[in-house]
Amino acid sequence: MASGNITISAVRALAPSEAIWDAGHREAVRGFGVRKQKNAAIYVLKYRAHGRQRFYTIGAHGSPWTPETARRKAKQLLGRVADGKDPADEKKQSALRDADTLRKIIDRYLKHAKQKQKPRSYVETERHLLINWKSLHSASAFHIHRRHVALRLAEIAEGQGLVAASHARAALSAMFNWAIREGLDLPANPVLGTNRPAGPKSRDRVLTDTELAEIWSACGDDDYGRIVRLLILTAQRRDEIGGLRWDEIATEVDAATLLPISAIRLPPARTKNRREHLFPLVPLALALLPARRNDRDHVFGDGPRRDGDPQRGFSGWSKSKAALDARILAARKVADPEAKPLPHWTVHDLRRSAATGLADQLGVLPHIVEAILNHVSGHRAGVAGVYNRARYHAEMRDALDRWADHVARITSR
Repeated sequence: MASGNITISAVRALAPSEAIWDAGHREAVRGFGVRKQKNAAIYVLKYRAHGRQRFYTIGAHGSPWTPETARRKAKQLLGRVADGKDPADEKKQSALRDADTLRKIIDRYLKHAKQKQKPRSYVETERHLLINWKSLHSASAFHIHRRHVALRLAEIAEGQGLVAASHARAALSAMFNWAIREGLDLPANPVLGTNRPAGPKSRDRVLTDTELAEIWSACGDDDYGRIVRLLILTAQRRDEIGGLRWDEIATEVDAATLLPISAIRLPPARTKNRREHLFPLVPLALALLPARRNDRDHVFGDGPRRDGDPQRGFSGWSKSKAALDARILAARKVADPEAKPLPHWTVHDLRRSAATGLADQLGVLPHIVEAILNHVSGHRAGVAGVYNRARYHAEMRDALDRWADHVARITSR
């Protein structure tokens, strides 16, 4: 290996495998050299850090690297070595950080989220991360800063609305929090500190008895109509009834009368709070269940879209809700040609309305209503929830029987 002044002519004269180490002139930098590889001359720096000899590749001869620019870079690197740094290790870590693109981290996070989230929640998380944050997918997670997140949130809010922006922000923040816990050495979650878009307003719509009767009467003799009526009678969540499986319909024995009673037993994977939920099926609700079709696992829905697809429950909520609203309006106009549509309501309002009716109209005690809703608060929260194993089955059945009688009365007027 030769030593001497590294100049452009000297670099050009190098034969393959030859090297020159900078020496013999006033600007010489110890450890700085150039080596000729197959088709290019490569500027390098040799130094010692933490007791080990290290090599740092500065770059190939040619723009931007000349002997002078490469020598200046070598001086800068040696300054970092003097400060106790290891430039080669820093370069390696930087390359690893650059490889951790947002899309790669999203893909890893979605595998985790699919195991932890309910199917509907996972679909929304996947949509926000893969679509709403697509413009940042190619960027390293280490190079995404608060400003980038804030600008994209503003674009989402303008194009899709504040609620979509709020949900997109929540999905990205959850992903970064998970990545940090998984060991990704980010200085901070870049979502923190961004303005939180206005989320969906907490709804307090409680349907009147007249409105419940209108909805009940407009329900057709199809899956959606049966689901809506069951939601009115049971006060359960939309997907819990829409995704109901035949093996979740159980026959329990009444401890008092020793007579069999029908009930629905939802496994933890199908409930919002991840707790098993057992609630009685009163006769009026039981009568709404259709006959089993083609040995299908789910009570409602049309089955898999294609051969080989997994079984699924009811789908087509929006289209069916629009059709139901149209029938309600048509029925109103029979009595009054100038009638207006039923004021805006959602399927979840049925659950709130049933819970309110149970408490306010029938006087059902709060802890019984909570048991029917599978809420874990009040009497069933914290330590009390651990040690109080009573599920109030008899009280729940009595409350739902009385609620079914009430629904029958208001729908038969």
